This record gives sequence, C-alpha cells and structure tokens, in this order.
Amino acid sequence: MLKKRNHIVAHLNQHYTIYIFTIILFLTGIIFGAIIVNSMSFIQKQDLFFYLERFFQNFLVEDGVTRKALFQNAMLYHIQFLALLFFLGLAVIGLPIIWVLLFVKGVAIGFTVGYFVNQLGWKGLLFSFSAIAPQNLIVIPVYIMASVFAMIFSFTLIQSIFSKRYKLPVLQVFYRYIALFVLLIIGASVAAVLETVVSFESMKLISEQILK
Repeated sequence: MLKKRNHIVAHLNQHYTIYIFTIILFLTGIIFGAIIVNSMSFIQKQDLFFYLERFFQNFLVEDGVTRKALFQNAMLYHIQFLALLFFLGLAVIGLPIIWVLLFVKGVAIGFTVGYFVNQLGWKGLLFSFSAIAPQNLIVIPVYIMASVFAMIFSFTLIQSIFSKRYKLPVLQVFYRYIALFVLLIIGASVAAVLETVVSFESMKLISEQILK
C-alpha cells in the first residue's frame, strides 16, 4: 500500500506541470463557455430557449426511453471519447487535438450551465446541480486524467524517438497505458449509471418545474 502511494506521489511530482496545464486549459474552456452566453443577444437566447422548451416537452411525454438505452448511449459516448484520446496519445501530432478536445469539452459545460442559470435563475442552478453535476463530478476527472495520460505517453514516445540517452521499454509503458484507460472506462461507467438513474429522474422533476 505504501509502495503504491509512493509511486503515485512520484508520478505527480514528475508530471505535475502537465496536470496543472490540463486543469487550467479545461477551466479556461468553462470560463469561455460562460462568456459566450453573456455575449449572446436577447433574440439568440430566446430562440435557443424555444428549442429547449420543445426538448423538455418531448422529454416528458416520451415513453419509449428506457434506462437501458440511456445507459448504453452514455457509455458509448464515454468509450468513444476515451478511445479518441487513447489513439491521439499514440500519435505525436495528436497533442494539439487533445488540447482542443479538452478545451471544447470545458466550453460545452460552461455554456450549458451558464445558459441555464442565465435564463432560468434558481431553477437553472437547481437543474445544473441535479441533472448535470452528478455524472460530471466523475466524468470531468476521468477526461482530465485521460488527457494527461495521453499527453504523457505521447511525450514518452517523442523522448524515446529523438533522445538517444532516454531508454525506456516502450512496450511496457504501452501496456500500462492500456491498463490505465481500462480503469478510466470503468470510472466512466459509474458516471453513466449516475446519468441514467440520478440525472434522469432529476431531469424529469425539474423539467416539469421549468415548463410551469
């Protein structure tokens, strides 16, 4: 147990700059998403709210949606996103794309939460906490760690290719890379369960309040 903890501490000490950069990039995306909301005109906000009302109405009357289908869709999305980060980490040229994906993910969350709060006030805040926050409390760390692992592996490949002094068994690192992403997929499955159960039920209750 102590050995594992020491290994984690050593890993964080070695790669803390990558973690800080990744977190700052994601937070910058969230702030940028909130700024976009504030820069929208009144007509643009009302047009978007019209489509949201239609969505909530259809959501409440839709009887064919099952928890199984919701879980499968959420899980498929998480696996696809993590797989994309995984393969981008295998390519040296994938680094900028990883940064863009993480930034865009932050923008999406910042815009979504910012828009609901801006348009609905306390109802929007309640919706964000109950329907958006639960799964994202797990998904966001999973995506951040996936981005970090992909960047670390990519940097490792660069060092092994261009540095003659840097000798590291790439195959061993690759197996570890796969194992880490398998663990992240398991974490994403927990988020998918929360999205299916907690967020789905919360969304039903709050949708009724929003449409009143």
